[in-house]
Amino acid sequence: MAVTKHFSFKQRLSRRTMLRGAGVTLGIPWLSAMQSAFAGPAAQQGPPRRFVAMTLGLGLLGENLYPEQPGRDYAPSKYLEPLTDLKNQLTLISGSSHPGVSGGHKAEASILTANPAGASGRAKNSISLDQYMAKYLGHETRFPSLVLSSRGSSSPSYTENGAMIPAEDSPSRLFERLFIDDTPAERERQAERIREGRSIMDLVRDDARRLARELGPGDRDRLDAYFTSVRELEQRLAASEDWAERPKPKVHVPKPVDISNPNDFVGRQRLMSDVVRLALETDSTRFITYHLGSSGGVVPIPGVEEGYHSLSHHGRDDEKLEQLAIVEAEIIKAWGDFLRQLAATDERGTSLLDNTSILLTSNLGNASSHDNRNMPVVLAGGGFRHGQHLAFDRKNNYPLPNLYVSLLNRLGMEVDQFATSTGTQTGLEMV
Repeated sequence: MAVTKHFSFKQRLSRRTMLRGAGVTLGIPWLSAMQSAFAGPAAQQGPPRRFVAMTLGLGLLGENLYPEQPGRDYAPSKYLEPLTDLKNQLTLISGSSHPGVSGGHKAEASILTANPAGASGRAKNSISLDQYMAKYLGHETRFPSLVLSSRGSSSPSYTENGAMIPAEDSPSRLFERLFIDDTPAERERQAERIREGRSIMDLVRDDARRLARELGPGDRDRLDAYFTSVRELEQRLAASEDWAERPKPKVHVPKPVDISNPNDFVGRQRLMSDVVRLALETDSTRFITYHLGSSGGVVPIPGVEEGYHSLSHHGRDDEKLEQLAIVEAEIIKAWGDFLRQLAATDERGTSLLDNTSILLTSNLGNASSHDNRNMPVVLAGGGFRHGQHLAFDRKNNYPLPNLYVSLLNRLGMEVDQFATSTGTQTGLEMV
């Protein structure tokens, strides 16, 4: 089939070209006209479906997490023994990782993008799984997504442009955002800021039309796609204005008090998980990422005497491995308690867990050697057929992005690829 190429022989557009109108200036994306011609979602059905990613900065000991047997008839591992009542709500996936991703701790940037951005420092990151979901489905709730952490602002959530979304690490501030109404004066200030942002395209419309007439077909398509994204932003701003006028949901629990001890890793996890549960129960958002970053100090748990980060770099030292197992077992127990809270059924016999896919994972398969292969992966809830250990080749890992495609499909999104995926997750079926 012949391919038609369009060339523009007009004067080259400046990279500084701007659209202006009524005192407003709008930058435009790079277009081929800026160089010389020869230069070198499906509709939601039934109860809303949700996704929560809990990501760990220091991994989990695979020998304590994974059962020895694959399939469904496995004996629970050391970490899974306290979660035996949840077995039919869990799928364990061993022998998987993100193809091409390396860089040790730097690969935190790739946990949910599967992009090897942290390996060389040269690659640009791409959109994370949670933000991809929020982009297409997040408009249905007050908050398109929540990005949280146990400590600090780092997160594995990235925009389409590869920018990290800063995390909220205070359960009390999150509670205020979710459930405490702003004053009338503050609501009006927010509404005014939103109204100011909504009119950009109207103000530059005439300038945009004149520019489009000067471009070739390829650039017109590119510019049209850019304007579409601006329009989508304006629609989100309009939705934000609508939400700003509505009262926030009321919950009959007091505002949490933040834990001041920065080393109380598990205590902070439990407290933030309580607020996450409230966010899901009130349908304030449907897409949440909670990053449990590394803690350098001693976690206040009996039997632990050395810092968590130091323990994760154990070098196969028996004493360190023993203490690390204590910390990680408590993390898993807290995660299990969070699942149990979501598993409580309503009068219809369904639960939040039935409709919420909850992913527990880390960029480090072996924190001691900074190995990004054989990532710890546990999936709970979401209406999948669980109760199994999907064991893949630990030397030739299975592509974890395949799981991400399955998670997107479960939300009703008809996509067949995410990052380096090769299909949907082998062995994982929907109920």
